[in-house]
Amino acid sequence: MTKAASIGIARVYDDTDRAAGARLLVDRVWPRGIRKQDLHLDAWIKEVAPSTGLRKWFGHDPEKWDEFRARYHAELDENLDAVARCLDWCRKGPTVLLYSAKDRDHNQAIVLRDYLRAALTQGMPE
Repeated sequence: MTKAASIGIARVYDDTDRAAGARLLVDRVWPRGIRKQDLHLDAWIKEVAPSTGLRKWFGHDPEKWDEFRARYHAELDENLDAVARCLDWCRKGPTVLLYSAKDRDHNQAIVLRDYLRAALTQGMPE
């Protein structure tokens, strides 16, 4: 199994296995109703999250999913420092990207996971 395949995602409100790897919160805003000590984070990389404007435009509307993915990819391409911080964790071993959105099928963690896997596979500079 490659390190690229060891990037998981989990909702912050779920009871996730802390042994699954490094835990990175990838939301721009702290999740409601969660105390910081309860998440057991390794890092909060809010800079890698979609911009406030993109997040509000998307509103987790499945009809906008394909366009959201494209716009978020463009933001990630311009945000290489934050992406590099995530990749550093991924290169160390299994990593779990934590998000708070209700929609498990249309959220930034899915896009980010796929983006990071591609970066690792295609050999993005360290």
